[in-house]
Amino acid sequence: MFVPEKRARSHRSYLAIGGLGFPGAQLYYSRNARRCRSKEQRLPSGTQLRYCLTAMQPSQLRKLVVGGGLLALLLLWAIPTTANLIIDYNWWKEVAQVDTWMKMLWYAIGPVAAGTVVAFIALWLAHDCGLRFAGLRQHDFPMYARFVPVGLALVGFLFAQISIDYWTVMRFFGSRRLVLPGDAWKDQVFSRPLSFYLFGLPFYSQVLGFVFVLAILCALVFWATARGWQLAERFRFERDRVLVRSPGSFDFEPRSLMLPGASRTGFLRTIAVILLLGLAVWFFLGNYELLFNSHAFMTGADFVDEKVTLPLRWLLIVATLAAIPWAWMGKYKNVIFLVVSAFALQLIVPGIVRAVYVRPNEISIERPYIERHIEATTLAFSLNRNATERPFTPSARETVDPAEENALLDNVRLWDLRAYNATIAQIQALRPYYTFPDTDVDRYLINGRIKQVLASAREIDVSQLSAEASQSWINPRFIYTHGFGAVVSEVNRITSDGLPVLLIENAPPEIKSPGFQLTRPEIYYGEKTQDPVFVHTAREEFDYPSGDQNRYSTYQGTGGFPIGSFMLKAVAAIAEGEPNIVFTGYLTAQSRMMIHRRVHDRLEHLADFLLWDQDPYLVITDDGKLVWMADGYTTSLSHPYSATLPVPGLEEGANYIRNAVKATVDAYTGKVALYVFDPSDPIIQVYEQLFPKLFLPASEMPADLRRHARYPTALFRAQAEAYRTFHMRDAQVFYNKEDIWEIARNLFGQSGQPEPVQPTYIVATLPGEKTPEFLLILPFTPRGKDNLIGWMAARCDGDRLGELIFYQLSKQQLMYGPMQIESRIDQDQNISKDLTLWNQQGSHVLRGSMIALPLRGGFLYVESIYIQATEARMPQLKKLVLAIGDRLIYRDTFEEAFAELTSPSAPAKPAVAAVSTTSSPAPTGAAQELPALAGQIHRLREQAEELARELQVLEKQAAKK
Repeated sequence: MFVPEKRARSHRSYLAIGGLGFPGAQLYYSRNARRCRSKEQRLPSGTQLRYCLTAMQPSQLRKLVVGGGLLALLLLWAIPTTANLIIDYNWWKEVAQVDTWMKMLWYAIGPVAAGTVVAFIALWLAHDCGLRFAGLRQHDFPMYARFVPVGLALVGFLFAQISIDYWTVMRFFGSRRLVLPGDAWKDQVFSRPLSFYLFGLPFYSQVLGFVFVLAILCALVFWATARGWQLAERFRFERDRVLVRSPGSFDFEPRSLMLPGASRTGFLRTIAVILLLGLAVWFFLGNYELLFNSHAFMTGADFVDEKVTLPLRWLLIVATLAAIPWAWMGKYKNVIFLVVSAFALQLIVPGIVRAVYVRPNEISIERPYIERHIEATTLAFSLNRNATERPFTPSARETVDPAEENALLDNVRLWDLRAYNATIAQIQALRPYYTFPDTDVDRYLINGRIKQVLASAREIDVSQLSAEASQSWINPRFIYTHGFGAVVSEVNRITSDGLPVLLIENAPPEIKSPGFQLTRPEIYYGEKTQDPVFVHTAREEFDYPSGDQNRYSTYQGTGGFPIGSFMLKAVAAIAEGEPNIVFTGYLTAQSRMMIHRRVHDRLEHLADFLLWDQDPYLVITDDGKLVWMADGYTTSLSHPYSATLPVPGLEEGANYIRNAVKATVDAYTGKVALYVFDPSDPIIQVYEQLFPKLFLPASEMPADLRRHARYPTALFRAQAEAYRTFHMRDAQVFYNKEDIWEIARNLFGQSGQPEPVQPTYIVATLPGEKTPEFLLILPFTPRGKDNLIGWMAARCDGDRLGELIFYQLSKQQLMYGPMQIESRIDQDQNISKDLTLWNQQGSHVLRGSMIALPLRGGFLYVESIYIQATEARMPQLKKLVLAIGDRLIYRDTFEEAFAELTSPSAPAKPAVAAVSTTSSPAPTGAAQELPALAGQIHRLREQAEELARELQVLEKQAAKK
């Protein structure tokens, strides 16, 4: 840089030359250089040029270093952020929801930006008032004046970012156009609709919190500015006195933090008024919070809350507003006395009234409030909508009419899901890196009849690749990109080896049943997929194994987004932190990048404002495609008077839930569609207003997918948890908790520890109905007892999807529950002897979950018993136990058990085939005795073979010793 020589001599620090292209353009000289050195140079044109070396001051160098560091930090943040933004844009473009993404960005940025502006203006005014109080002006300190706005803007941004939940703001403005039906629920205290508590109250509370905390921040900024500059000036004055006049010192004491005279300033009086107004509004909004109070016997406002606490809170609001003039006059002691007195009154009086008046007459006084609690919880968990209660009268029948119960008996699930999943992982994995993450229960029409099946997707787990293959960067991203096919089996058929009979197996898929076809067996989007992968590249992808060879293919779908350009490769490399994406030669102009391939992750990224079911299930469409289906829930903790109950996937639970959305994800293309199945839900109505292009009506779901929509187990479990208590509609019974139910328990696994029965999908004909249908059921028992007291069923087919039926049993008539059947199994000598025998010699017994199947006037209990080798996780179905009434049937196969189940009960025999405790006369004749005799012979033969194997093992052990 050229400077006048005279000015250059005054610098005493680093010397540098700004070269204009001269050699040695940035030369540094010694610190001891005291003056500018003039130089001359003749240019080629003959011009004489004289210049001097300028000196850089330390402050200038510090600015350069700090500026460079800040720029580097900014780039370190901006570059990956921009890269992620570009990748995100391409993903939203892939799912055809760019408009939704832009709205989400606007909804996220807008409230924070507005909050930042408001906070900055308020903080700037507080800072300016603080400077004036200290007797200073900003233009007296130019450097300070430049940095303070930046600092205050940063503080305002951070404050707005922390204090503003943009979803709350977004839902509030989305609810402004909400049209409520005339019979919409309203609370009985304030007559406010549910939408006010879901959207309005959270928004108003957030605005109040923002203003209240901002007022406190402004007071702190005012104090810090005024007192800070006062102390700085005092310190400078003391320092000058020490250096110029006489010795002295500056002692810092706690009282030095006091700001004398500040309370009389107009600014702090304004802040005090704002705080009192905010406090009054806070007390006002707190009135509505009374409807969420938790009591020992209910949730919501009880008698004391409504009749005593609420009027006292209004008194507190009036006292707070009355104190505002005193605050403006600076009489803060009067303000504190008035507000604290009213607050103390509001704390003390309700407790006295509760103890003296309410407690001795609680059940009669609180009756209407308990009824409100029951009504609100029933509504919040949809226990009164599309729901009916029916009596269930058990009969003494101990046989089953195959003509009446044909659909149920044809769909008895013999395989426990966990045992089935472990078995097919052994017999159908084909390669070590194939896995079956989950097994789903569904129904299909096979030969014109509804059949219940088990379906599992065969996916690739790249973590199970060999050490050599997993070390390659190429393998998990270019070659092992997708799973292949699915395994499907009927629920009630097993082979002679105790293995499931498969309707679809192997790769390529072998279909052994009409009604199925697989035209696109590749699974690029599933439950075990990894990110990212690159398809349609110069490398072929592994498709499926064929003997000792592998088959390869090239992706032909529309999943993923193009990544052929160098720019997108560079962006992806930065976003993924993987430079190989740029340097690899396998990416072509047609290549595509797939991200968010896990179904749950994909749906959460698309609509994270919904709670997504953790268990998507696989559907085979009529044209042979694999499609995932998943349920989305709207939940809240803001329903007045409703109890908060556990909900799968929510740690804090919920007091309102709806299965508002069902989603589909194509396993090959990743195409996502969200269908609204509960348009009456106010929460989903708001989201439809905010994102009109994101949702589709349920009527637009393709028919072959609509046939597989089902009632979700997560919602069903939450409703069962609610119903076991809230089936008590009488306030006094509810208050005393006289008739609480529990979810029935059974034994499972090797340890045989009791655990709650899981909701079970079955195909059955409901009592009073004529058509078999796909149902989800769950039994109940009384608290502390094991006999059956009721059961609930959710319908899944057609227009009846979403209907609930609650069957209640008579309390005077005993019906065995699952744990009582388990006890009878354990007490049976022959069964317990078998279980003890099989738990030895390198194997152990697994007991499947007991399934309770409703019949006309009774229940049929089914439990499968498996044997699993200690060193191999492949359970084999060994025995089957059926129980109905007092009959206990213990057989090798379902066919044998079914034959006995449909025949009249026989007299008690030594548990060879069945154990009967009934007193009914037994039929005679050789025809009836032959099945039992054959079963006895077969069982004795098995016992002999087991003993022979044990003898061989003992002989080998003795020979080794």
